Amino acid sequence: MASRTKYVLDANVLIEAKRRYYRFGLCPGFWDCLSWHYKQGTVRSIDRVKKELDIGKDELTRWAKKSAPAGFFAATTDKATAGTYGDMVTWAHAQPHFLPAALTEFAI
Repeated sequence: MASRTKYVLDANVLIEAKRRYYRFGLCPGFWDCLSWHYKQGTVRSIDRVKKELDIGKDELTRWAKKSAPAGFFAATTDKATAGTYGDMVTWAHAQPHFLPAALTEFAI
């Protein structure tokens, strides 16, 4: 069986979806689809994104707390995740087109 591509969603993907084309009242199927893809093992997010969403105190915050599947927001404190995150930070710092302020924000 071929391995599936896996995607980790950043906060902006979820925030823009909520603000624009996939608002909860307009397109609830998008949010159901995220849950379905999570169950298929192809999409998820991380606890740092959930923390950012918690700031909004809106419909997206409620979705993240009550409707997103358990485990959708993976902990970034385990050893494997921390190692991968370190690799991503190293990669980002090697890219000349990222501004220093963006690199700092990404790293925290």
